[in-house]
Amino acid sequence: MRIELATVPGSPERPNEDWVSGTLPASGQGGVLVLLDGVTPPRGNDGCVHSVPWFTARLGGALVELSGSRPDLTLAEILAAAISRTAEAHRVTCDLSHVRTPQATVALARWDERAIEYLVLSDSVLLLESHDGAVRAILDDRLTRLPPGSLASNEIADATVRNKEGGFFTAAADPAVASRAVTGRVPAADVRALAALTDGAARWTEVFGEGDWADALGLLRKAGPQGLIDRVRELEEADAAAGRVRLRRGKTHDDATALLVEPA
Repeated sequence: MRIELATVPGSPERPNEDWVSGTLPASGQGGVLVLLDGVTPPRGNDGCVHSVPWFTARLGGALVELSGSRPDLTLAEILAAAISRTAEAHRVTCDLSHVRTPQATVALARWDERAIEYLVLSDSVLLLESHDGAVRAILDDRLTRLPPGSLASNEIADATVRNKEGGFFTAAADPAVASRAVTGRVPAADVRALAALTDGAARWTEVFGEGDWADALGLLRKAGPQGLIDRVRELEEADAAAGRVRLRRGKTHDDATALLVEPA
C-alpha cells in the first residue's frame, strides 16, 4: 500500500485552508482518504468566531473517525453526521445560518478488499485508475453549469447560487447537503490507483491544460503530489509574469493539495 500526499498554502502570509488525510486500519485491510478545501470568506462578518482551518480540521477529523468506525453507514450518511458533529461544536457561539459560515468542498473515499466507495461535493476531484491505465474523474460539475454572471461577485453568488437549489453546494452547517454529493461504489479489483486533488492542484488540467486526468495521475505517480503542485506553481508564475488573467477569483496561487493511493 502506498499513500503519498502534499499540501502547500497559496500564500505564506495566510494559513492553509485545505485539509487532507490518508489512513489505514490496524488490520491492513482497506483505508480512507479525506480531502477538504476550505472556502475563503470575503472580508467582513461571517457569523463565526472560528477560522476556516478550525472548521476543516474539525470536519476532517470527524470524517476520518466515522469512515473508519462506522462501516454500516454510507459515505453520504457519514458526511451528514460529520457536519452535524462539527456544527454542534460551535452552534452556541456562532451564527450557523450565515451564508458564509465556515464551509468546505469534500472528496472522500473508503475501500476494503471488496469495493471502493466515493463521495465528491463541489469542485475537488477524485480520480480512479483502472488496470489498463484509463482514468475516470469523479466530479461535481455544478459550478460549471451555473447561470452566466452568477459568480460575478461574492454578493451575487451568496444571494443566488451558494448552497441553493440550481446553484452549488458545500459542506457547511446543514447535514442535508450530504444528499447533494456525487457518490458511488466500484469493485476494488477494478482499480489500480486513486487520487484526490483540491482545485488549486487540479489547475494543472482544468486551467493550464497541461494534460488530461490520466496525464495528471501519471505525473502524480512519477513526480509525486509535491511535484505536481510545484509544476502548477511554475505555470501560475509564468502566467503572472506574462500578464495573463485566467485564474478564478483573481488568485495567482491557491492552496493546493494532492493525494495518491496505490492499494496494491
